[in-house]
Amino acid sequence: MPVLRVLLVSQSLGFVGVGIVVAIRGTGPPSFVQLLPAIGGGLAGTAALGAFYRALAIGSMSIVAPISATGVALPVIVGIADGDRPAAVQLLGIVGAIIGVVLASREHGPGVPDDARAASRTTVVLSLLAAVGFGCYFIGIRSSARHDVLWTLLASRGAASAMLLGAALAARPSGHLHAADLIPLSAVGLLDVSATGVYGLATRHGALSEVAVAAALYPLATVVLARIVLGERVRRIQEVGIVAAIAGVALIAAG
Repeated sequence: MPVLRVLLVSQSLGFVGVGIVVAIRGTGPPSFVQLLPAIGGGLAGTAALGAFYRALAIGSMSIVAPISATGVALPVIVGIADGDRPAAVQLLGIVGAIIGVVLASREHGPGVPDDARAASRTTVVLSLLAAVGFGCYFIGIRSSARHDVLWTLLASRGAASAMLLGAALAARPSGHLHAADLIPLSAVGLLDVSATGVYGLATRHGALSEVAVAAALYPLATVVLARIVLGERVRRIQEVGIVAAIAGVALIAAG
């Protein structure tokens, strides 16, 4: 199924679900200005998801996930500028994550076809784009969640759904959506919006530089599942990079 269709259906289902909850609660929205960061974050996060899904489609999940998680450096920087004071171990974690990205991004060894090398480079670029988008998403959601978490979710998902609908109308992706696809896509949409809601709540009680990094530990599950379910294998130096990237994120969270 095309990435655009996956995003449109999953994000729209999440939007509808949050809309129902907001309607039942019956509380009015914050000001438009207060929701602007959520709207911007929703757009950035959706673009990041598109890059992330495309990278997964052409590359190794074990490499894509750790690289994309390093975008957490952005909210760490914003948190520091906003008054957070990272410990030495967190700074060490940032350095470790950067080193991990470099190692995990190493191309295949000699004898690999040019098309495989090109796919590897494209995967890394897409993963880095996803990292920037996810970092912006973390920042935007946190800013609006200070005022109202549910309206933050609704604004971000609404912006994402509108952007994706426009893109779908322009691109007209091929293929058809089958009824059986709705179950996994609904699960993706529900898990995505639920995770964002929990993250938004967490940022109201903890420092951005800590909460965002803890939320970026998802590569642990992704890499393990890629090994167990897909049987993925990567080069030894890339394995070192993956471990370094994940360890870097964990160190930042531990600080």
